[in-house]
Amino acid sequence: MSTIPSPEDTETYRDKIATVDEKGKRIWVYPKRPKGRFYNARTYVSWGLLAILFGLPFIKVNGEPLILFNILERNFIIFGIHFTPQDFHLFVFAMLTFLVFIVLFTVIYGRIFCGWVCPQTIFMEMVFRKIEYWIEGDATAQRRLDKAPWTMEKIRKKAAKQAIFIVISILIAHTFLSYIVGLERVTEIVTQSPMQNPGGFFAMIGFTGAFYYVFSSLREQVCTSICPYGRLQGVMTDRNTILVSYDFVRGEPRGKIRKNKKTNPLETIQSEVTSATLTTPENSLVSEAGPLQITGDCIDCHLCVKVCPTGIDIRDGVQMECVHCTACMDVCDEVMDKVGRDRGLIRYDSYNGIETKQQKIFNTRVIAYTVVLGLLILANIFFLSNRSDIEAVILRTPGMLYQKVDETHISNLYSYQVFNKTNKEFPLEFRLKSDFGNIKFVGDEPTAKSREMAEGAFFIEMEKDKLASRKNKIYIEVYSNGELLDKVKTTFFGPVR
Repeated sequence: MSTIPSPEDTETYRDKIATVDEKGKRIWVYPKRPKGRFYNARTYVSWGLLAILFGLPFIKVNGEPLILFNILERNFIIFGIHFTPQDFHLFVFAMLTFLVFIVLFTVIYGRIFCGWVCPQTIFMEMVFRKIEYWIEGDATAQRRLDKAPWTMEKIRKKAAKQAIFIVISILIAHTFLSYIVGLERVTEIVTQSPMQNPGGFFAMIGFTGAFYYVFSSLREQVCTSICPYGRLQGVMTDRNTILVSYDFVRGEPRGKIRKNKKTNPLETIQSEVTSATLTTPENSLVSEAGPLQITGDCIDCHLCVKVCPTGIDIRDGVQMECVHCTACMDVCDEVMDKVGRDRGLIRYDSYNGIETKQQKIFNTRVIAYTVVLGLLILANIFFLSNRSDIEAVILRTPGMLYQKVDETHISNLYSYQVFNKTNKEFPLEFRLKSDFGNIKFVGDEPTAKSREMAEGAFFIEMEKDKLASRKNKIYIEVYSNGELLDKVKTTFFGPVR
């Protein structure tokens, strides 16, 4: 009985990266131009995501950007909601939720994010690579052009390609900076002299150079050597994870199609070996001369390797370098159509799905991740729904005891900080939630300016005979135009009883 080899039988391909030779020198990848239904679908998805990426900086809500991540000024706006450093706990819960989502999504669907959504893949495969195919031709033409001596034709093509790459890198840099400092600020940097905005000018130069280097030179090395997500893939996937997988059960052993050979290898061997007897269902025959091996559906054309943007052989099994771009799936389906065999030799499937023909996605680990993710989502909803546009911090001045006002009243000194998270300005009013005390400000009553912090000090005077103990809990309410904005609990110190 013959056995069908599994990609797990040998792991020598994991000893090296496909884009680095034995001497550590980089092997430049010339992927064949992909085509097919998955590539077309990814193209449409890319158009939509690129439209969102370049369009969001122009969308405003109440005069504010829809999305802004101004790290330098600690100014964050997400879907029109302004977040300040005081909302850091919301950021922590959002990041935890995002991380758990990534883990859960990868456990079930593998690195589908890398192939369909990741900006690196979209720009590299759907923008820069297409420009390269348009100017220099397919993989063979590119390889031939790089080896050819420098002629006017080669200079023209190389210069045109690099010039377009630089222009696109500038566009990406401007868009990226718009998410950090805002579209208005980027417009100022572009329209004014570099001497007026040296910081912004050099930031533009730096971002442009970084993007140009990534997409013109670094390329797939970002996915295979730099991106941490690819490194984590191995610990987040298992035999039930849906991946771009080669069906080794159906495809092995590989074999070329010979001339005048029929599509069905079993019929061919039966016609050639009249005394052969089919003894097992594992693609083997036994004759008087011994067992005869029948080839699987893989015709060993190596097109799945030639079309891969990271240079791997998907038939070796799950690999860190695979970004799930589906290029190998498209080219293999095309080959299967030409040789009259079923599509799906390379497809989205799990290892167990290929080996046992059964899918088991919802295992214990997936359920546990789902429960944790659900709890984190509920926590995000709770904190966001209870988030206020005004946050007040009122603290009793440390190191000071109470002060005697008169025979019946004593006072404590407090400092306050009121954070206005909105783009509006409004007056503030402090009220003591007590019938036997009042507030006296040091100076004028505060005004909450747009996105600023109002701070100052005030005294609270209370009747000492009505204090229950030396340390008393009190509540101070913050109002604006009669509307309650925040409520703060603090303490009031009185004499020892």
